Amino acid sequence: MEEKKIPYKIYLDESEMPKQWYNLRADMKNKPAPLLNPGTLQPLKAEELAPIFCEELVAQELDEDTKFVDIPEEILDFYKMYRPSPLVRAYYLEKALGTPAKIYYKFEGNNTSGSHKLNSAIAQAYYAKKQGLKGVTTETGAGQWGTALSMACSYFGLDCKVYMVKCSYEQKPFRREVMRTYGADVTPSPSENTEIGKKILAEHPGTTGSLGCAISEAVEVATTNEGYRYVLGSVLNQVLLHQSIIGLETKKALDKYGIKPDIIIGCAGGGSNLGGLIAPFMGEKLRGEADYRIIAVEPASCPSFTRGKFAYDFADTGMICPLAKMYTLGSGFIPSANHAGGLRFHGMSSTLSQLYHDKYMEAIAVEQTAVFDAATQFARVEGILPAPESSHAIRVAIDEALKCKETGEEKTIVFGLTGTGYFDMYAYQSFNDGKMGDYIPTDEDLAVGFAGLPKVDI
Repeated sequence: MEEKKIPYKIYLDESEMPKQWYNLRADMKNKPAPLLNPGTLQPLKAEELAPIFCEELVAQELDEDTKFVDIPEEILDFYKMYRPSPLVRAYYLEKALGTPAKIYYKFEGNNTSGSHKLNSAIAQAYYAKKQGLKGVTTETGAGQWGTALSMACSYFGLDCKVYMVKCSYEQKPFRREVMRTYGADVTPSPSENTEIGKKILAEHPGTTGSLGCAISEAVEVATTNEGYRYVLGSVLNQVLLHQSIIGLETKKALDKYGIKPDIIIGCAGGGSNLGGLIAPFMGEKLRGEADYRIIAVEPASCPSFTRGKFAYDFADTGMICPLAKMYTLGSGFIPSANHAGGLRFHGMSSTLSQLYHDKYMEAIAVEQTAVFDAATQFARVEGILPAPESSHAIRVAIDEALKCKETGEEKTIVFGLTGTGYFDMYAYQSFNDGKMGDYIPTDEDLAVGFAGLPKVDI
């Protein structure tokens, strides 16, 4: 197909928006290992998860066989406010790099919450409302998930309690205030509000917090207050299911112009964006219908894939959540406060961990100064200030495009732009002032987290 026929932005019509989510696990030969009860170390049953999660979300979490799940009409109606989202050809970035590579990005920042997180937040809020609950609790790191969930809860008239990682709470006051504007109650974590929070503060005075800490607090509040359930913005199978709409739209837009990507790149913290973007492409790879090079990009300061262990671990620092088999740095690992972006979770989605373990994709860890250098370069030529999380993918997309410049290969690269960075100016200021540094944990640092891994013989 002639180059000139490919527009700068590829839009799908509203009628072309996917009406079903895709469950990647249905095509996996090696299924993710089951969640374990932290007390008995036996696979969890639906009735054991019901006090924590909404009933319908429990069913989605445990379903490994249903390939496609119908998206309820109320969720589809909400999606229409900002979906389908555009697939953008990065012509100006290509020109700036002088590369023969063709670069596309799926832009998920064109909604009020500013990120892809809204795709799952509205689904989880819908199921909570359908169940007749009073409200939900959650954690947030960079603040994108908390912002999205507070918006979704406002839409359905639900109470929303957010435990925000303390360093992000302090560094990102505007993100916090957006949540409060939507009606959410936002608490810096760890806090004195919960027994888990008090324990963590006693053991680690002055800690800047982690997602693992915030998860523990949110779960405690959900399970000790009638009419509440806990919801999570990443890692879980149900979240990857909801986020599959990103990849489904991406593939449909590419197919519309006969484009087949060679490389697909996504940032990876817990796995929501990466899992959603790659879902249909990985499905084709698993079924032997096509092949792609799929790259997960994570921060060098929180390197779950590249330096973690594939083992059962707690999803939270307080060790009250179910155990998941995943690439992990240990639930006690707390990223350095020097880490400016999100992607702070100590572990990775069980689904993505299994795919990585089976070598269906690769992982790269990048340092944050290189990430912000790529973010700045992208902003100057493409006109969007990217979220720090997305900028990890931008970094590797640029690197791969420059390799094409060296070799003369015309590869097609697709990456996920998860959202905008307009609430991340503290980090951008640090970079622009030359004060941002790179922290890479030593083997000794990681050993502390690994020492706390539970001993599971299954």
